[in-house]
Amino acid sequence: MPILKIEDRLEALREEMKKRNLDGFVVPLTDEHASEYVASYAQRLAWITGFTGSAGFAVVMADQAAIFVDGRYTIQVNKQVDPKLFEICGVPGTSPLKWLGKNLTGGRKIGYDPFLHTIGWVKEARTKLAIHDAELVLTRGNPIDAVWDDQPGEPNTPVHPHDVKYAGLSHQDKRKQIAAAIRETGAEVAIITQLDSIAWLFNIRSNDVLHTPVSLAYTVLDADGKATLYIDDVKVNAALKAHLGNEVGIAPKSDFLEGVKALGKAGKKVLADPNTASSAIFDTLKESGARIIKAADPCALPKARKNRVELNGTRATHIRDGAAVANFLHWISLEAPKGQLDEMTARDKLLAFRKVNGDLLDLSFDTISAFGPNGAICHYKLTRESNLPIKPGSLYLIDSGGQYLDGTTDITRTVPIGEVGDEEKDRFTRVLKGHIALATAKFPKGTTGPELDSFARRPLWEVGLDYDHGTGHGVGCFLAVHEGPGRIAKVQNTIALEPGMIYSNEPGYYKAGEYGIRIENLIIVQEEKMNGEQDMLGFETITFCPIDKRLVKTGIMTGGEIKWLNDYHAEVWEKLNPLVSKETRDWLKEATAPITG
Repeated sequence: MPILKIEDRLEALREEMKKRNLDGFVVPLTDEHASEYVASYAQRLAWITGFTGSAGFAVVMADQAAIFVDGRYTIQVNKQVDPKLFEICGVPGTSPLKWLGKNLTGGRKIGYDPFLHTIGWVKEARTKLAIHDAELVLTRGNPIDAVWDDQPGEPNTPVHPHDVKYAGLSHQDKRKQIAAAIRETGAEVAIITQLDSIAWLFNIRSNDVLHTPVSLAYTVLDADGKATLYIDDVKVNAALKAHLGNEVGIAPKSDFLEGVKALGKAGKKVLADPNTASSAIFDTLKESGARIIKAADPCALPKARKNRVELNGTRATHIRDGAAVANFLHWISLEAPKGQLDEMTARDKLLAFRKVNGDLLDLSFDTISAFGPNGAICHYKLTRESNLPIKPGSLYLIDSGGQYLDGTTDITRTVPIGEVGDEEKDRFTRVLKGHIALATAKFPKGTTGPELDSFARRPLWEVGLDYDHGTGHGVGCFLAVHEGPGRIAKVQNTIALEPGMIYSNEPGYYKAGEYGIRIENLIIVQEEKMNGEQDMLGFETITFCPIDKRLVKTGIMTGGEIKWLNDYHAEVWEKLNPLVSKETRDWLKEATAPITG
């Protein structure tokens, strides 16, 4: 079967829409579990548009189409998507529903896959389309799936128990804990659809989603702690059954909606998260007579609040991982100035350094190995076509992470290749100042991510600069590298930071067509003993690897900022010195030596 060009795919989809009496169809980038990173079978947005970023949305009409991305992907979308086929739109300046409102005429029918949208989106879309005398129409089966001839099947990778010595809490105890939370809402049962919540709840791991150790499954958890795990039969083996025990029933994933219907027919009070459970699930609950309680996924916050075992594990993980990255940075300091490297060679070398210890299970995401102008693409995806040589005279940005049994890492470093200009050093130093401001922030309990976000942006704002991504995302323990429910970003989020939560600290600066800068460490929320009237929190930095001093302009740093950098580098030396190679040790000593103002 020949690979269809994008224009042929659009034509095939439009023919399918015509068969279904649809005038348009909306295409989100997600799966049936509201995942950010999705398996290959669910990459419908990439298939129909060519865009491979991790967030986006498209609308296809009979005679026009549009794709919607945020500022992280502005450069990437313009490189990957043909503007003759799709109008390229930026959010939040516009949105799919705003665009539809401008391009609709009366009587149009716009289709949607109910498994890929929340009830909130469906309600908003239905209301806004009605203003223009248009109708939102539920599709039975996704029209893209009907024309995607070589669509991959759902993955069926083995499921493994995750040992309690890494999880810190048995799945029996977790189920009791979550069952109590379900009872507090007045519900009798909860539907859990988020893949990392299911993996966390049952202490199981798999590889159904690239770089995220989860399995495609659903769960129904009763308020007494008993549960049913809906998972494909091929994944079920004796080890999994023994691990789960007799309080967890196992049923085929294909039976899930019938299980939901049974809850409704029994008149159960069912908890489901309106922000993560699909519209299809809520439709099934309503139609079958369930009493619905809309509440947050009861696993989300307990999963984000890491226990002592998880925190100690991830601390150890970060030291081992930091040594691998330090070995890489030493290597690139020697090899890159010769002008013989490219982005792919560097990426592969970092992977080789991570593999040396033998405990790396996977990357935590596709490594961003970006030189010069590619560094200005926040979520740059390296391909053979985009691969640039690494030559002296610009900046190289490497954003990477690993999956280990005891933790998940995510680290970004930016280094100069040869000599770079004063502008690059100024911007790097301002990013560093913002990084330090967040790392050293003290704040009262109850503080949310948006309230902290400006700490990291202020040094850039002071000279009229900014960056188009969040400052921090949650991180799991041998789970999702992007973990909810909290985040540190401009966008509204009501989740308060709590002790034990792990976030990234990653301000940046990007000059389109020239270079990008990002400095990223992971940080743990911790209690702070202070003499004031409020209970206060702060952060413990757990990523250890040199921050390139060659790019630091000490003249615009405060004494406190210089002290932080020197103290941080002293700790980097202490922790990594025993683990790095002999060849790296002298370099590390110099890279972590104190600077003066």
